[in-house]
Amino acid sequence: MTGAAPALAVEGLTVRFGRTTALDTVSLEIPKGHTVGLVGESGSGKSTLAKAVLGVVPSAAGRILVDGPTSVVSAAGAARVPAEGADDPAGPVLVAEPTAHHRADAGRGSRPGRLQRAPAPRGHPGGAGRRRPAPDAIERYPHEFSGGQRQRVAIARALITGPAVVIADEMTSALDVSVQAEVLRLLGRLRSELDLTILFISHNLAVVKQISDDVVVLYRGRVVESAAAHEVFTHPAHEYTRRLLASVPGSR
Repeated sequence: MTGAAPALAVEGLTVRFGRTTALDTVSLEIPKGHTVGLVGESGSGKSTLAKAVLGVVPSAAGRILVDGPTSVVSAAGAARVPAEGADDPAGPVLVAEPTAHHRADAGRGSRPGRLQRAPAPRGHPGGAGRRRPAPDAIERYPHEFSGGQRQRVAIARALITGPAVVIADEMTSALDVSVQAEVLRLLGRLRSELDLTILFISHNLAVVKQISDDVVVLYRGRVVESAAAHEVFTHPAHEYTRRLLASVPGSR
């Protein structure tokens, strides 16, 4: 897509569940600081790809390179920490909790102690230089926040460990239009300030068009098109991409 060195490279990735091939020799690259939109109908393999990159599901073949030449498919995955806690109804939000996975003293000390030690990253969704959230807000449960607030918490959890790549899987799907716009503006600002590399997965093609530099189209577990976003949306090369665009009003 560009001549820049990729922050994420997926090479010939194959994932199988029993006799079903969910991903079939999938390859893609995301240059550092770029956003790649991953699109396709339900069952095309989008979330399976995200889970494979995170090490949640095993691969049958291929390799995944993150921020350098080290394959993480067969690695222990210490650098991959999903920021899923913001939606865990059984526990409080605790924005700084992911830092425990990245510390030599992980598991030792109280939660307040870890929160006190956690760094406030530049460009944090709360705003640079602002005080940490009040303890009562940190200890709130997800149902006590709005959908937009939960997404901001999820973004904060993802960024607090300084990841090489951020995977956003359907992050705006449950939000109304106005809140969706606010979250996208926040993500765009953080991407600019922190030079984020993002794999953005969504059914909403209008959102993908707005936020992505490049677009990869998955169909039945295979990449059928990969190009700059404006090319995909104005001159789709594959028949499936044309059908996909035609099925969503206002996406073109």
